[in-house]
Amino acid sequence: MDSTRIGVIGSNMMDLISRIERMPVMGETIPARSFDMGYGGKGCNQAVAAAKLGADVVMVTKVGDDLFGPGVIDNLRSNGIDTRYVTTAAGHHSGVAPIFVDDAGENAILIIKDANDCLSAEDIDAAAPDLRTCDVLLLQLELSVETVYHCIDAARAWGVPLILNPAPFMPIDRQYLVGVDYLIPNEHELALLVDRPLYGRSELETAAVELREHTGKTVIVTVGVQGSLLVEEDRCQWVPPLLVPTVDTTGAGDAFIGSFAVFLCQFQDVLHSMTLANAYAAFSTMRVGTQKSFLTNEEWQKRYSQYE
Repeated sequence: MDSTRIGVIGSNMMDLISRIERMPVMGETIPARSFDMGYGGKGCNQAVAAAKLGADVVMVTKVGDDLFGPGVIDNLRSNGIDTRYVTTAAGHHSGVAPIFVDDAGENAILIIKDANDCLSAEDIDAAAPDLRTCDVLLLQLELSVETVYHCIDAARAWGVPLILNPAPFMPIDRQYLVGVDYLIPNEHELALLVDRPLYGRSELETAAVELREHTGKTVIVTVGVQGSLLVEEDRCQWVPPLLVPTVDTTGAGDAFIGSFAVFLCQFQDVLHSMTLANAYAAFSTMRVGTQKSFLTNEEWQKRYSQYE
């Protein structure tokens, strides 16, 4: 079988990770246990997850002309990702993401997009000859809204299936959601998309069905330790999580989406792909960090066979 070909249009970040006993309250200063740096950004994270599982991945992103930029590109290349469309924004810093992880493995994240906001419609058009040959495209919201809209329009024109992860959330014209094939928010982003707080499974289901009815497309909601929820025209179904000892949840959502894209292309079965992606994401929480917590295909095959 030919290699799965995935295009990722999205962000890159340098993760600045502080490990703390608990989250500070406003105005409080507390000591951190340790500090680490790593490569991140929702776009690059999803690209690395897909590439580690053996997909042929092309990345479209924009780095700054600072000391982080060359490292971001080298890291993508080291993971086997095509970086011909990773370009530099002169006079801008690469994106950075201060991340705080507490003893329970929960995290809080800030993002400074900077160079990521410079990725333009022209950059997408320049990559079109390769993007239009992909089996699926991945898109997030760590870009300018104009670029997001252009990507949705382009994918529809090319006839390439598009997965949109509406994170980090920003207001988006809901008419563009109709151009998306798979919409994958987490429960917090779902609440923002329907503009109301959601409590419990029943309200999550109602909101996801509402979003499905508006867009006419598949809605998948990731809900952490509760697993994930699938809403299609003829079904609303929960996919149970794989419960594992959790160390760090950072990047688990990106692990789910990057792996889901690969499994969907391989098996052409949404529910089965969600089951596998739940497991892949869960395994990523057993390690510290973001991209470095993602399993290679060999590691994945070995680890998952122990849980089947």
